[in-house]
Amino acid sequence: MFEKTVSKLRERKQQSEKFSVVAAYDATFAKAIADAGVDAILVGDSLGMLVQGKRSTVPVSIEHMAYHTAAVVRGNEASASPTLVIADMPFMSYQSTALALDNAGKLMRAGANMVKLEGGEWLYESVRQLVQNGVPVCAHLGLTPQSVNKFGGFKVQGKSDSAKQRLLADGKALQEAGADFLVLECIPAALACEVTAALSISTIGIGAGSDTDAQVLVAHDLLGLGDSPARFVKNFLTADNIGEENPVRDAFAAFDNAVKTGSYPAPEHSYK
Repeated sequence: MFEKTVSKLRERKQQSEKFSVVAAYDATFAKAIADAGVDAILVGDSLGMLVQGKRSTVPVSIEHMAYHTAAVVRGNEASASPTLVIADMPFMSYQSTALALDNAGKLMRAGANMVKLEGGEWLYESVRQLVQNGVPVCAHLGLTPQSVNKFGGFKVQGKSDSAKQRLLADGKALQEAGADFLVLECIPAALACEVTAALSISTIGIGAGSDTDAQVLVAHDLLGLGDSPARFVKNFLTADNIGEENPVRDAFAAFDNAVKTGSYPAPEHSYK
């Protein structure tokens, strides 16, 4: 029975229970992640770098995202404990409300349960329209990788007082528009804590400290396969509870357990 729905995961916040998310792009990893008990799979446009070998997420198209979403859904559905699937809307696929509706439909028809968009208050109307049309939305603030060229690289965001206030205002606007989740990437842990406390929707942290309602890592990073220098990356494939029968699945289960017990992220994985 499919029990990991958007509404069920949102209830975790009221129950002060964390949930886990892993980014993956294919059927094999998707099944292992679901079998491990992870609560959601994010089909991230980070596939541009990790699968396609590109330098950023910018070249990823909606066709790429639909293809990989369908692959993840097939692997997820092969598990005895299928999980929630969130699909990224790639660069320039939602710059207007009409385009957002059209492209979100492609990802939902590929099997996604929810779509994710990067951006702040300017997305208000698009998020509102998506939700009204039956598309659950996960928003994304902080370091938004599709804006890497504007940021001048992958840098921690929300450090100035004005940036902190802008991020908090954006979070409140996206919640009002109807978003159910909010990814907070590479922002100071204290700011992520403040945003999480101010919102009723669930926050998902990556490089945002331990006080968010959930944590997400890329499958390749938590398996030690990537070469990311990011502070928040941790290799779970070397954990003590990895067995010989299915070590990859066990690594995903170790991440899930670490998130739910609060041992990950530790202070060394966070930014000030």
